[in-house]
Amino acid sequence: MRFMRLGLLTAMAMTAAATASAQQGNTISAPIQGLRNNVGEVRCGLFNSDATFRKPGQQMMGVAVPIVNQQATCVFNNVPPGTYAIAAFHAEKNETQLQTNFLGIPKEGYGFSRNPSTTFGPPGFSDAAYAYPGGATSWPITITY
Repeated sequence: MRFMRLGLLTAMAMTAAATASAQQGNTISAPIQGLRNNVGEVRCGLFNSDATFRKPGQQMMGVAVPIVNQQATCVFNNVPPGTYAIAAFHAEKNETQLQTNFLGIPKEGYGFSRNPSTTFGPPGFSDAAYAYPGGATSWPITITY
């Protein structure tokens, strides 16, 4: 009985290790273009569901990156295969959340993976999402002001 438990624990540990090592090469990069200056930073969130998409603090992963020559690149490492969307904004005053006016219109630059139209409001998860099989990929985002 003790050997069976030990064998089960070993098998579980090996499965977890295989899953972790399989994700190590999985990187999603989001080159950000269209920034109007080099002030502040760009903040990006990687979302994995419609229920959490664009909601502050509910991203699966988040990064803040510097701006150089009016460009930046958000990189998410060790991402498991799945369906994801990225929301980004230009945090000119190093704020941690997108600032909006009283009508909900963004006061700063913003963008999404797949660069969906935002003419009639913010996009839904399915408008910005990609199916991600793993590996290294790049999802360019153009910032809109």
